[in-house]
Amino acid sequence: MTNLYEIEINSLQNKAIDLSEYKNKYLLFVNVASKCGFTSQYKELEELYKMHKENLMIIGSPCNQFGSQEPGDSEDIEAFCKVNFGVTFLMTEKIDVKGSNQHPLYIWLTDKSFNDHKSSTVKWNFQKYLVSPDGKLVDYYFSITKPLSSKITKHLNS
Repeated sequence: MTNLYEIEINSLQNKAIDLSEYKNKYLLFVNVASKCGFTSQYKELEELYKMHKENLMIIGSPCNQFGSQEPGDSEDIEAFCKVNFGVTFLMTEKIDVKGSNQHPLYIWLTDKSFNDHKSSTVKWNFQKYLVSPDGKLVDYYFSITKPLSSKITKHLNS
């Protein structure tokens, strides 16, 4: 598993997502939760997506591993995101982003031996991983980094 675009993951609607459809775009992966202090970042994530969707796809992955802050099922999560934040970017199935059941996507994102850049640990909900249009990890950002932060947008505006 060395190529990000070969990783299999399903959407919130349980349909296979083909990550290779997003080659030549930036990808921003975010582990999300509906009942977190950072949940309001959905608003900025949606703004960021609308501003840059010609060269960016945001992929939110619901995760219940931090404070059990994503207890709902797929339907609950989808309704929450649409009703409260008008989310139109891509959402995956609920996954584990760390531990023994860590999804292969997050193994790739957090392990330098796969992403060829750096290793990390997902510390909390709304940690962000930016991947370049050529499928390379650019960097990761802790939850406190807002989606519209220049740390992220400087890459998208270049």
